[in-house]
Amino acid sequence: MDMKRQKLIRLTLSYAVILVMTIIIVYPLLWVVGSSFNPGQSLSGSKMIPDNATLAHYKKLFDTSQSDYLTWYWNSLKVSTLTMIFSVILVSLTAYSFSRYRFVGRQNGLMTFLILQMIPNFAALIAIFILALLTGLVDTHLGLILVYVGGAIPMNTWLMKGYLDTIPKELDESAKIDGAGHLRIFFQIVLPLAKPIIAVVALFTFIGPFGDFILASVLLRSKEKYTLAVGLYDLVAKQFGSEFTTFAAGSVLIAVPIAILFLSFQKYFVSGLTAGGTKG
Repeated sequence: MDMKRQKLIRLTLSYAVILVMTIIIVYPLLWVVGSSFNPGQSLSGSKMIPDNATLAHYKKLFDTSQSDYLTWYWNSLKVSTLTMIFSVILVSLTAYSFSRYRFVGRQNGLMTFLILQMIPNFAALIAIFILALLTGLVDTHLGLILVYVGGAIPMNTWLMKGYLDTIPKELDESAKIDGAGHLRIFFQIVLPLAKPIIAVVALFTFIGPFGDFILASVLLRSKEKYTLAVGLYDLVAKQFGSEFTTFAAGSVLIAVPIAILFLSFQKYFVSGLTAGGTKG
């Protein structure tokens, strides 16, 4: 009887914690969604379930004569997609090298990556801006992409290396006996088996740039070059431009590509994160 009671108490506490966390996460999201349908521009009179729901804010976002939202959305998609592609390529090659080969400086390189992943990009904002200024990459998407890709390499290399370590090296050796070269082993044997961790890295390197504000606000100067985070901030920061409900509508639409990408890669995530995080 005591065992059943203890089990019931643990189960009740578990569900209570899940319920509290769900409320903490969902409640603000519902307010943002509700605010996006509220008439007017102020949040003071907004309700989670508006009395007179309207799509006016969404229509305004898609009206190019009133808003540059579509331009900002395209800029964010372009920067995030290119960052994801380049990051996956570089991280895959780097992680494969550290996982499969033994060379001078390997341990020091891994330790350097471990230290670098503890330091966020915005901690070096001044250095990044000066470097971009000297190379002529200020107010360019290329400069922003290079910063994002460079920042994604350390952490994701460790994550992917941990996963590649779980793939038996005997597969590589068998392929070498059959005459396969290094690149063929990498592309035809290792990468297909590493789909889960590739999906994880792809999602991480897409979400980061898509929602980043600090780096984008430092490097981008022209309104037509703005990404979503910088553009939406401009809506509520400029004088007489406190369009909070329009800001809420724009924030809701940000979740669309991230949700699509997450649902597309969902089946890979559990194995990719667990295997990559448990073995280094």
